[in-house]
Amino acid sequence: MMNLIPKSKEEFSQKDYWDRFFKKRGNKAFEWYGEYPELASYLHKYLKPQDNILIVGCGNSSLGQDLYDVGCRNVTNIDISKTVIKQMLSQNQKERSGLRYLEMDALNTSFDNEQFSVIIDKGTLDALMSDELDATVENVNKYFSEIQRVLKNTGRYICISLLQDHILLKLLDYFPSNNWMFRIVRCFESELKSIANGENAMPVFMVVCTKFKQLPRKILEVNLGSEDKMLKCQLEKEVVSHIQSAQRAAFVCSALKKTSIGGDNEISMEVYDQKNQSQPRYTVYIVETAPDVKNNAYAAFIVPEGREAEWLFSTQTGRKHLVDMTKHNRLSIVTMHRGQKYESLDAVKDELEDVVRNLAPANLGKSKIPFLTLGADIGKRTVRYEGTSYFSGDYVIEDIEHDTGEKYRRLFYLSSQLVIQSEARFKTIKARGGKKKDFIDLTTLTCQHHIYMSVAAQLSIKNKEKSDVVVLGLGGGGLCSFLRKFSPNAEIMAVDIDPEMLKIATQWFGFKPDDHLKAKIQDGLEFIQNLHKEGAQTDAILCDVDNKNLDMGMSCPPKEFLAQEILIMVSNLIGNKGVFVVNIVLRDVTLRSGILKNFKEIFKKVISYKLTEDLNEVFICTNIDKTEQYFIENLRESCKLINAFFKQNNVDDSVQIEDYIKNLQIN
Repeated sequence: MMNLIPKSKEEFSQKDYWDRFFKKRGNKAFEWYGEYPELASYLHKYLKPQDNILIVGCGNSSLGQDLYDVGCRNVTNIDISKTVIKQMLSQNQKERSGLRYLEMDALNTSFDNEQFSVIIDKGTLDALMSDELDATVENVNKYFSEIQRVLKNTGRYICISLLQDHILLKLLDYFPSNNWMFRIVRCFESELKSIANGENAMPVFMVVCTKFKQLPRKILEVNLGSEDKMLKCQLEKEVVSHIQSAQRAAFVCSALKKTSIGGDNEISMEVYDQKNQSQPRYTVYIVETAPDVKNNAYAAFIVPEGREAEWLFSTQTGRKHLVDMTKHNRLSIVTMHRGQKYESLDAVKDELEDVVRNLAPANLGKSKIPFLTLGADIGKRTVRYEGTSYFSGDYVIEDIEHDTGEKYRRLFYLSSQLVIQSEARFKTIKARGGKKKDFIDLTTLTCQHHIYMSVAAQLSIKNKEKSDVVVLGLGGGGLCSFLRKFSPNAEIMAVDIDPEMLKIATQWFGFKPDDHLKAKIQDGLEFIQNLHKEGAQTDAILCDVDNKNLDMGMSCPPKEFLAQEILIMVSNLIGNKGVFVVNIVLRDVTLRSGILKNFKEIFKKVISYKLTEDLNEVFICTNIDKTEQYFIENLRESCKLINAFFKQNNVDDSVQIEDYIKNLQIN
């Protein structure tokens, strides 16, 4: 077969090439993009038995014969190759005497104006437009003009194509602007047949252009699902985007059949519901571990609704850990999106069956793909409030319930939906009459870095009858509310630039200002500058401020909070006995060395702890002039205090003290 493939793409449009091709091939049919059985369900939506049908560039395809045999008796086939027309006539002159085959150039036919009601092009445009040279484009323009001439009003030009970019753009440039209704349908059955045959399955599309004298507006429709629901597009570029997304996904699926992802990489894909393609319904992460014969080959893991932002599912490190835990060489990890409705775990499995099979390795064959999850249901997510912040944009407050019965309240900014901005755990008590009542538990910390920030603050405030603590970044108020309980003698001032955060904290997260706990709406930088001007002193400054600039390699804090002049002010404010505790989250790890260098130039001692399950690193900066052993012993004592507090309040959490001490970096 290899000698039948053209040496250059230009040969696709040359008559001599096709004559040689069909002479060598003989009577064996050559089918572009699938045979009639795979295309029939799509074709017969757009043609009727009584239609006068023209098949252009018919080659030796059996499509004309198949249509004739199912009752379409007005079928004319044309091709530029005299050889193939002679072959097809000899095959059909006895059994299908009414089936017409004519040697004719599709760019210059001899047919009457508006003679046909349907024109079928199966791969002809793809062969004709092999490049974008001026001569090629001129020929395509002639071809389209001829289609326009010989097709009746309300007639349909049906083009079956792989829709390479230049071909799709050409179709969109010509037909919608000439009052043709434009529709693209993906032919899944052709692709599935290719997969079954072990071939690369590139998406096959059927473009249906319907001719009208005048349309009130452009009609652009796309159907990339298995249902009849059409997605209406306003602009041609939307059509291009949908087609390109489908092609990229198919390319990835095809590649995944034959090879591994390699290294520590992963692939993510979004899955849309055909009925509503404005928002994704699922996100699928394809993750692998080093191949191990003891592992199972492949499975799909469904993340319960509302838990997609947890470390195990929202970070690449967490997902890698999940693959290792489940002992599979490849895992498709599926998360569900807010704003969508999911009936049940079984319904989700049914929806995803074809998707996860397309992402399976080839050696899986037709084996049943196992679905894994946590618990027995899909989880529960309840939206409690939606609002808008001037500084952070749209946000949503949700209640999440695990299958274990644990309940959480979470704040998300919609600009970064996989990042939990604030979180609180519910505690359930029995009220009068035996009824259960949920309330926010202020004695627990669901954000691990808040635990270690609280431990660090104890260096300067424990055992004091009175201490001053400044918390930069209120968020949902969880850290401040906890400190109020854990360190009742501290005077805590929470500072946040966003008044919406104070509203969120008080109305939804149990934040209750009192004589020892206050909140101030002000830019944190201005607050520091004003304190410095006043010559104030404070025992601890805790900085947990998120960065709104997504282009930075640092998610927390904004770089201005680490500017030298601000750090000098902070150093003066804490004096020789206080601490500056800052939560730093880096997406670009190369920034760390510069940050550490700045800290060491200004503070006498810099201690850091990197969380194992998050990107967070908690830095403790202080001018306390003590030995390394002093800090180790005092931080160990602080860990004991917080563990005792958790135990006293029946909080199922604790600091693993020796692991914490072992992983401290003291500079």
